[in-house]
Amino acid sequence: MEVKADHQEDVESDSEALDIFADPEGYYPPSPKPTTETYTMLSGQVLTLRLVGHNPLWGHHLWQAGRIISTYLEKNPSLVTSKTVLELGAGAGLPSLVCAVLGANKVVVTDYPDPDLISNLQLNIESLPPRPGSSSTYNIHAEGLVWGGDTSTVLHHVSSRQTIAPGLFLPCFDILILADLLFNHSEHAKLVSTINETLTKIADAKALVFFTPYRPWFYENDMAFFDLVREAGMTVEMILEEKMEKVMFDKDPGDEELRRTVFGYEVKWAESATIKQMVSG
Repeated sequence: MEVKADHQEDVESDSEALDIFADPEGYYPPSPKPTTETYTMLSGQVLTLRLVGHNPLWGHHLWQAGRIISTYLEKNPSLVTSKTVLELGAGAGLPSLVCAVLGANKVVVTDYPDPDLISNLQLNIESLPPRPGSSSTYNIHAEGLVWGGDTSTVLHHVSSRQTIAPGLFLPCFDILILADLLFNHSEHAKLVSTINETLTKIADAKALVFFTPYRPWFYENDMAFFDLVREAGMTVEMILEEKMEKVMFDKDPGDEELRRTVFGYEVKWAESATIKQMVSG
């Protein structure tokens, strides 16, 4: 009996010792809750976007380039109307939602396959207001995608994937959207690889790359992305430079002019890299 009593005391003593290292209730702050942002289209239609509460992949912000590229598409609707569109690193997916409203044939909006990010994208898709005067829904789908990885999860959405010559096929999307992704310098080569696999190799296909140099001292590193693009057989043309009214992060250091400027570039296949040229050659 004495042995059992001693054993019980030892167990209670160990339990008390473990409690010393336990965090008290409420020690950690609660996880940030999801927030909402709105975007008013030129038509007056208001899109409401849900943002994840916090995410290490920065999906909890509605970035400057996402807003500006959306307005650019509204001013140039022929870029996406009746076209197939793929957005990379979409966050809340604003540009993709705008493409759907503008009448894109099909939109695939992607981000890293994090469950919170992808389910949030799906919620934003489902929150789109119905088409005016129509009972049909928008043809837009959310998918997880790792840059430089397997693209079959997005390619299967595009019915135009077809072989047009031995070893050659049209892989897919007419328009790619990359908004505020260039700050991630280590991923540039993977981004170019994904563009190579998903942008249809025809003269009219293009990737729209919009970004703000939030860290001005790394501006040259941001721009190094376009060197890789050219090496991959594509051309680069600057199509927009627009200053926001204020910086996105007012406490950040660095040149304020650069930090509130959105640069827009159009990336297209060089003639020598198009399907037509490869077949005729």
